[in-house]
Amino acid sequence: MRFEETAVAEAEGTILAHSLRLGSLNFKKGRRLDAEDIRALQQARVETVIAARLEEEDVHEDAAAQRLAEATAGTGTQTSAAFTGRCNIVAARRGLLVYDRARLDAFNLEDEAITLAALAPYEVVEPKQMLATVKIIPFAAPKTALARCLEVAADPGRLLRVAAFQRKRVALVQTSLPGQKESLLDKTHEAIKQRLGALGIDSLKESRCAHDSKAVAQAVARRVGEGADLVLVSGASAIVDRRDVVPSGIVQAGGEIEHFGMPVDPGNLMLMARVGEVPVLGLPGCARSPKLNGFDWVLQRLVADVPVRREDIMRMGAGGLLKESGARPLPRAEAVEDKSVPRAPRIAAIVLAAGRSSRMGERNKLLEEVEGSPLVLHAVRAAKASQADSLLVVTGHEHEAVERVLAPEKVRTVHNPDYAQGLSTSLHRGLAALPDDCDGAVVLLGDMPKVTAEVIDRLIAAFSPVEGRSICLPMRQGRRGNPVLFARRYFAEVMEISGDLGARPLLANYPDQVAEVPMPDDAVLTDVDTPEQLDALRGG
Repeated sequence: MRFEETAVAEAEGTILAHSLRLGSLNFKKGRRLDAEDIRALQQARVETVIAARLEEEDVHEDAAAQRLAEATAGTGTQTSAAFTGRCNIVAARRGLLVYDRARLDAFNLEDEAITLAALAPYEVVEPKQMLATVKIIPFAAPKTALARCLEVAADPGRLLRVAAFQRKRVALVQTSLPGQKESLLDKTHEAIKQRLGALGIDSLKESRCAHDSKAVAQAVARRVGEGADLVLVSGASAIVDRRDVVPSGIVQAGGEIEHFGMPVDPGNLMLMARVGEVPVLGLPGCARSPKLNGFDWVLQRLVADVPVRREDIMRMGAGGLLKESGARPLPRAEAVEDKSVPRAPRIAAIVLAAGRSSRMGERNKLLEEVEGSPLVLHAVRAAKASQADSLLVVTGHEHEAVERVLAPEKVRTVHNPDYAQGLSTSLHRGLAALPDDCDGAVVLLGDMPKVTAEVIDRLIAAFSPVEGRSICLPMRQGRRGNPVLFARRYFAEVMEISGDLGARPLLANYPDQVAEVPMPDDAVLTDVDTPEQLDALRGG
């Protein structure tokens, strides 16, 4: 890749190295300059730019990041669209993030131009939570390094996956000593029930017995015989040796002790055993508390069908000191959302479907069929299929008829009785009804049936207020289109706009925050206002 000062007349196809703002001209770094850009620069009397020119060995940052992310993302994950050399991998389901740390290190050791950052392995993750991000550091990656990283990412098997929690039949055996309060056993039962509930298991079969090895053996054998997938044993006294009451009882039940102790505090005195194919865990005393401890790390893996060997437990010491870590998550019933956990942005989709279709005569264009479905359903289905976190449709003109069409899609609607006063009134209604936790909104027009989920996902991928991209709009051959995505911080300002302007003033007021996202076709420019346009769309 050549990185140099270039005459504007010779800069077509190069990548702008530094952002450039002159009057109305606002080009961000990383922009690939086309013929129209060159004309604009020349009109602004710009003679040279610092730009990068890709060579034969180079792969553009977005193409490289997309290929690497798709090769890395395994079962239970999905990728975003690449933008500015970054492609995110997010969770498609709740579960446990699983990957080989040595392979991730091998990926990052290949070349300084290619990086992969991920959450710690074996973290519990939620749908749409960010798991990892591939970032190409310069504007391009070398082909040879890309090929090596692709091999590390994909072979053997995809590097990252989310193991879903399984519905396990779990049994709890509690022992007691004379004089011990039942309330302590009740507290333990509730703490274990909460832990399992956080992992999607809503039933727990409990039995109580005396604190002696024979009683433990009988109770464990009975639960294994009844078909338990996992047996947990909570002793009245902490296990202090492999020959103590609980491990002795497990052995008498036909079990084998696999490991005792772990380098995690709290949780040191955990016992891992097995009766046949059924895992049996002797619980440390800290399992009575809802706070995170070493037992949780083993329980989560077993419920997600991720094998746990004694070597795995012995390697848990890195990060295993949990006592003073206020950021460690509690079971769901006790937890408060940690704002420091990376996640994909929560973007709400608003489909505006309130207009009067005044140029269509007596017909409501949103109810006209295109490719077998009413026009409005195309935008709604695109939003539903996208990575948008929620969806709201604003109705107005003939709202009852529009809502009947929408009913099978089971989408939330809000009626705008002031629709005749302009598009802005529908936008106000939509923004006011959005969830409080959304980070931004992507606004779709109900009369643009060619806009796909891919278009919306490209805008979401580009959205990054931290990096100065809090307003994202699609570009096609030098023309701005729809939909438009903007951050929550602009909602109050948009609520002050009147008439048919929509969010257009934001583009003029905050040019440094606008990200123009290239699109592969004219879908973002294609709307339906007249019978002639509708006929053309139908191919008539």
